[in-house]
Amino acid sequence: MSAPSSKASRRSNPGLDEDLFGFDGAAALIRAWSRGLRPDPDLTVSSWADRHRKLASRASAEPGQYRTARTPYMREIMDRLSPGDPTQRIVFMKAAQVGATEAGNNWIGFVIHQAPGPMLAVQPTVELAKRNSRQRIDPLIDESPDLRERVKPARSRDAGNTMLSKEFAGGILIMTGANSAVGLRSTPARYIFLDEVDAYPASADEEGDPVTLAEARSLTFAHRRKVFLVSTPTIHGLSRIEREFEASDQRRYFVPCPHCEAMQWLTFERLRWEKGRPETAEYLCEGCERPIAEHHKTRMLERGEWRATTTAADPTTVGYHLSALYSPVGWLSWQRIARAHEAARGSDEAMRAFRNTILGETWMETGEAPDWQRLADRREAWAPGTVPQRGLFLTAGADVQKDRIEVDVWAWGRGLESWLVDHLVLEGGPGDPACWQQLTELLGRTWTHASGQRMTLARLAIDTGYETSAVYAWSRQVGFAQVAPVKGVEGFTRTSPVTGPTYVDATIAGKRLRRGARLWTVATSTFKAETYRFLRQDRPTREEQAAGVLCPPGTIHLPDWVDGEWLKQLTAEQLVTVKGKRGFTRLEWQKLRERNEALDTRVYARAAAWILGADRWPEVRWADLEAQLGVAKQDGSEAGPATAPSTPTRTTPRRRTVRSSYMR
Repeated sequence: MSAPSSKASRRSNPGLDEDLFGFDGAAALIRAWSRGLRPDPDLTVSSWADRHRKLASRASAEPGQYRTARTPYMREIMDRLSPGDPTQRIVFMKAAQVGATEAGNNWIGFVIHQAPGPMLAVQPTVELAKRNSRQRIDPLIDESPDLRERVKPARSRDAGNTMLSKEFAGGILIMTGANSAVGLRSTPARYIFLDEVDAYPASADEEGDPVTLAEARSLTFAHRRKVFLVSTPTIHGLSRIEREFEASDQRRYFVPCPHCEAMQWLTFERLRWEKGRPETAEYLCEGCERPIAEHHKTRMLERGEWRATTTAADPTTVGYHLSALYSPVGWLSWQRIARAHEAARGSDEAMRAFRNTILGETWMETGEAPDWQRLADRREAWAPGTVPQRGLFLTAGADVQKDRIEVDVWAWGRGLESWLVDHLVLEGGPGDPACWQQLTELLGRTWTHASGQRMTLARLAIDTGYETSAVYAWSRQVGFAQVAPVKGVEGFTRTSPVTGPTYVDATIAGKRLRRGARLWTVATSTFKAETYRFLRQDRPTREEQAAGVLCPPGTIHLPDWVDGEWLKQLTAEQLVTVKGKRGFTRLEWQKLRERNEALDTRVYARAAAWILGADRWPEVRWADLEAQLGVAKQDGSEAGPATAPSTPTRTTPRRRTVRSSYMR
């Protein structure tokens, strides 16, 4: 009897053989198809992190094995991100440095290892996405053998591993910035990680809200999608994360009192300490009123639980809020929180940062216009065109109107203390060449400092909102070393109130220029709120100032030669809360009076100071300006020549630098 043919043998023992289907690669195809039929793993993100996540020393203050027990409040949040949980959207409004970003990175590792699929991770900007990739994602993969097996090294040929893209079996991680509409619409995504959403721009390349654009990528995945929104909040009425949290079930982390077992969520109002002695800080239980010491916190966190405090508008969304009062022992202590609060008193900017980054709460920006008559009573005496003693450099803001260009010149000193030096109205408007000639001559004009020195404008910022092409043409003609064309946009921003410059096309006599004007974009709301905050500050009396008491940083000094009309223009707007069509509120500046040129020119002059870098100058730069003017230091001593910090000797050629001078 003859042996059965190999073909007959394969029929009697069917398997995943290429010949069974008549083409090469059939077995691999069937295996891949079978893997696709497997359900998502019954493993939570927190349990995966405790088993597989390693923290690198270059990316963590506590390197080694990740332990969810270190931050127990993150366990439920991470587990909501697990495929077995029905929640689709997780909102986390939190203080800085409570472990939220690491929880998000645990989720990324879990997806790569356990539940592959397309994932989108969004940072506020593309540059931040690149930095996060280098500092967080690369160490996440390098320190975990299970992840290294699935994501090939970037140096491998055809690895699919780049700075902003990590391919792995069954999925891909795309990293992008909220400022890139192309990145946000690049691919469908089952998983979306939106980090620091309050720092996102209002629109991604003018194509719409970045959060909405990103979430649209996940809609085709229906109930299987997961969206994680995380951020430290910013300003009430503008904060994205606050809006999302208020639409959720608003969960708080309740912890037991070590004395009476009363469950409560920690609030700053119950943190008490002796005035001037933050080291005495302790928490008072709302049940028994007994003090709770810092060392009790570890046990309290272990026994804590999240509780919803309201009903969510969308049952598939859960929201969490956490302040730094819950920070584990060894991180941010109650003593340091008390010290930070004492240091922030008296400064709206510092108190805003305290509320945002430590309490995880929004800041209420009042935007109340100061009383112009009260400002009139505060006016001081100095002649038009002269610069008071502590003014160290000059900027100007120019507002272009139909029949004139209005210009205000401001002097700036340490701490952004400022003085109005000159107010000019150039008649004729943008259609009159003589008007532009007057503005050109202004760039070469000098003002006399109290020391006798002559000063020129360091920078003039001019609005491009009216007769844009004429402003661009003039700016190109005089050059951009001293002139900054600016475009005002609504809205507050935490990252940077001024962005740019960007090159914009300009047309002269019907001819398109190859490289346009250098345009700066200014978040006018930020500088308007700052101006009104500075105007409302308390300041020493005239007698105290005569005795040498200094005004607080940011103080705005107005001369006695400005009239009531100018003061009314400076206080012509007010910040109000407006409810939109979808029921969400937003902050909006509205005019109280028709004319507001003084406020606009102040904002542009302030933007010019920011463009110069005054917000970021080191001590040596301020000392240098004081030395050039012969101004006495604030401690009363005479300013001498400024000396830069010593540096090691260099043997390689170095580019020659020229010290800036705004004096003549």
